[in-house]
Amino acid sequence: MPATVALPCATQNEISGTAAATMVRHGLIAVAEGANMPSTPEAVAVFRGAGVLFAPGKAANAGGVVTSSLEMQQNASRDSWTFEHTDARLRETMATIHDTCVATADEYDAPGDYVVGANIAGFTRVADAMIAFGVI
Repeated sequence: MPATVALPCATQNEISGTAAATMVRHGLIAVAEGANMPSTPEAVAVFRGAGVLFAPGKAANAGGVVTSSLEMQQNASRDSWTFEHTDARLRETMATIHDTCVATADEYDAPGDYVVGANIAGFTRVADAMIAFGVI
C-alpha cells in the first residue's frame, strides 16, 4: 500500500529489511518509531540507504518515558499539575531531545542523521552520569 510516512508503534522487529524495501518502493519518505525498536537493523539500513527520514524510537518514542517521569515527580511532591503544565513540560523536553539529536549529529560530522545524533547523545548522557556517580 502506498504511504509516505510510517509510524510503527506495535512490537519490536515488526519491520524487516524486506518490508522496509517494499515500503521505500511504494514512496515512503519518513519513519518515526513509536515503539521500542520496531524496525530491525536491516530495515534501518534500508531506510537510511534510501534517504528516508528516520527517527529512532529512543528519540521519537521518548514521550512515554518523559510522561512517566513527570508523573513520578508530581507524585513524589504530592502535587497536582494541570494538563497544560504537564503538556508544556513534555513539549519542552521533546524539543530538547530533538535539538540535541540534531546538534550532536552536526558535531560528529553527520548532519541530519538523527540515528547518529540519538545514539551518540544517549551514550554520552549515560557515560556522563556514570562518571558523575563514580561508577567509572
